[in-house]
Amino acid sequence: MSFNQSASQTRRVAFIGSECYPFVKTGGLGDVMYALPRALVHQNCEVRVILPYYNCIPQKFKDEMVYRGSFMMDLCSDGRTFYVGIMETVKDDVIYDFIDNREFFDWGNPYTGLWEDIPKYCFFSKASLAILNYLDWIPDIVHCHDWQAGLVPLYLRTRFAETPVGRAKSIVTIHNLRFQGICGIEHLKYWTGLPDYLYDYPVMKQSESDANMFKGGLAYADRITTVSRTYAEEIQTSFYGEGLSGHLYYHRTKLSGIVNGIDVEQWNSATDKLLAAPYDMNTAVERKRENKRALQEQLGLTQDDSQFVIGLVSRLTDQKGLDLVNAVFPELLDENTQVVILGTGDPRYEDAFRYYESANKGRVCAYISYNEALAHRIYAGADALLVPSLFEPCGLTQLIAMRYGTVPIVRETGGLKDTVAPYDAENNAGNGFTFDRYEADLLLGAVLDARTLYLEQRERWDDMVRRDMEKDVSWANSANQYLALYDELASEE
Repeated sequence: MSFNQSASQTRRVAFIGSECYPFVKTGGLGDVMYALPRALVHQNCEVRVILPYYNCIPQKFKDEMVYRGSFMMDLCSDGRTFYVGIMETVKDDVIYDFIDNREFFDWGNPYTGLWEDIPKYCFFSKASLAILNYLDWIPDIVHCHDWQAGLVPLYLRTRFAETPVGRAKSIVTIHNLRFQGICGIEHLKYWTGLPDYLYDYPVMKQSESDANMFKGGLAYADRITTVSRTYAEEIQTSFYGEGLSGHLYYHRTKLSGIVNGIDVEQWNSATDKLLAAPYDMNTAVERKRENKRALQEQLGLTQDDSQFVIGLVSRLTDQKGLDLVNAVFPELLDENTQVVILGTGDPRYEDAFRYYESANKGRVCAYISYNEALAHRIYAGADALLVPSLFEPCGLTQLIAMRYGTVPIVRETGGLKDTVAPYDAENNAGNGFTFDRYEADLLLGAVLDARTLYLEQRERWDDMVRRDMEKDVSWANSANQYLALYDELASEE
């Protein structure tokens, strides 16, 4: 396939990552590996998703797979070889190829421990490219996700450079920079069989004794993306960079951010059967009141349409800004305000919110658990959603909230800053309330501004509700941006 094709021609993209809904999912990476390929298929792309054939994949999915072939592949520095099997299924026009090897994937959950995971994902990275050659399906772009696929760009430019797949360009997307695949240099040299020159500081060397798989992939990738424009800037600083800020700053010319979307079929207030009163943009103002009353009744809050209901759906951790919420919680409450909290996490936050509930019966509910149905009802029944994160690469809760006409109150970091435009009173514009520095008083100020608008200028608040529901938070917009990046990259010689 020529790399000089026009944007209207079919683009071939291979996604390589360690998890994908519905087969196996532990976090947001699994959602992206599922949703983005499906959106790209609608943009005239051919997409293959390459995954490990984990033993923990539900049998119902295994039963749908067909055997596509197998071969032996050399991997280690001593020439040791391993079996590579290929199991395949197709869903929504996306092809899913699973790499089968019982020695690596037939025990435990996807992630078992770094000592075991390093060899597992060395094998996976090399085998992913090998099966593309074996299947004679040569992509324009190899799109790698997180450290588990971090070695793919290095293999592409070394061991596979003179093979058909070596013509592809590579993109690495950072979903979670905290995990990087760091281990002893000699350990990694043995399991990769990669050339020694890659273990210098500009590529994989982390320290005199350690190597970093993700660092190497970022160095050798043709492009680097992460899940919001602001986070792409933030990770070039020491506070957000997880030890790689200097490396990312060096590679900044190939680094960009594209915000994730959400599944607008799953999150659709007009068809959501979990709601007391489904609604669309035209019926939101009245129907949200009905959902508020149902939420208040379910959670033991005083039923009162005029109450300003603040929702918080989150892991209860420092990263999510719960120390700020805890510091000003008494000031958040007054006779016009109710707070609903859903989540689990740090026991000190769980205990604090339980205390606030016991001390403010009828005004506070702390539901310390995971409850998917209740999450939907909070998004529909609350007036505002609080997302005061210390850092947030992308964030999904603010997107879901807007989809449900619930006004987000967020800190200006990562994807929160990129997706929530602060309220502009002069022009009656914006779609939420924001604060910049990580300070409790600023959080409180943003909440008070939101509450004031809700109580005193309800028409303007209702305008914001409708603006939020109009906002495109689907994967289609993100897919268009990725496709533009693919076209730009594939056209380069």
